Amino acid sequence: MNPKKAKIPTNTITRDLSQFSEGTGNVYSSIVAITKRSNAISNKIKSELKQKLEDFANTNDNLEETFENREQIEISSYYEKLPKSVIVATEEYLAGELKIKHIEDI
Repeated sequence: MNPKKAKIPTNTITRDLSQFSEGTGNVYSSIVAITKRSNAISNKIKSELKQKLEDFANTNDNLEETFENREQIEISSYYEKLPKSVIVATEEYLAGELKIKHIEDI
C-alpha cells in the first residue's frame, strides 16, 4: 500500500485488540509483524526524502539561499504530512495485505 495514494487517516484510532489476533492467532505476533512493516516503510520514506534533499545540498551555504529555497521546504512539508508509518502498516495488516511468515513455515 502506497502511503501517498491511499486514504489513510493521519491521526490515531482506537482499535479493538481482537482484530489483531485474527491473522496470526496471537496479538503479539501481529504487533511484531506490524512493527517490522512499519520500520520498512519508515526506512523507505527516509531514503526517498534523503535522495530528494541531496539535490539541494550545497557546501557553500549562504544565509540567503537557505531562506529562499522554497522547493526544499515544500518537499519537507509534504513528507511531514504523510501518515505515520505505523498507521500505514496497521491499515495494511487489517486489510489483509500484510503477509506474515512463521519460522515453522520456513
